[in-house]
Amino acid sequence: MRRFKLQVQVTADGYMAGPNGEMDWMTFPWTEDIGDYIDALTKPVDHIVLGRRLAEGFIPTWETGPEGETRETTDWMNSTPKTVVSDSLTESPWKNATVAGGDLAETVNRLKAQPGGDLITYGGATLAANLIAEGLLDELHLFVNPTAIGTGRPVFPTTGAHHRLRLVTARAFDCGITALHFEPKRS
Repeated sequence: MRRFKLQVQVTADGYMAGPNGEMDWMTFPWTEDIGDYIDALTKPVDHIVLGRRLAEGFIPTWETGPEGETRETTDWMNSTPKTVVSDSLTESPWKNATVAGGDLAETVNRLKAQPGGDLITYGGATLAANLIAEGLLDELHLFVNPTAIGTGRPVFPTTGAHHRLRLVTARAFDCGITALHFEPKRS
């Protein structure tokens, strides 16, 4: 069965974005070592899962080719099929993307049961929290930026439930970001 990975940048205090979606706290430019790490992480991936709000900025940004990104990365982002999780959209306004509404677990389990490589999500915050709350992720790759913002949109759901994780690897990069690779501890 395909593995489902979360790759997300977070603050040192665990936020994916500020209270209004601000992401001005991210560390740039990235160094070659973190680029190599992300290339290895995404190499087995052949499908991207996004929340609607993130997709609205993510997909058009990659279609125009973000400044500073390689042609290879831009082409991969654009050619990789996407599923946009949304209960408000009924059809996709984007090329190479389908919309899935309804039960999140059913959608993810259907995608995981299909043949192919791994799945990856970059969030947004609501989707990431829901995937964690429902135990649908196989790997969490948190790219911890050396910044604390005090409040914002957390990676982990605020349900009061415990989410036990096993640290697989931790790696510091020259740009100051540390990657924490976790797997959920399943009972």
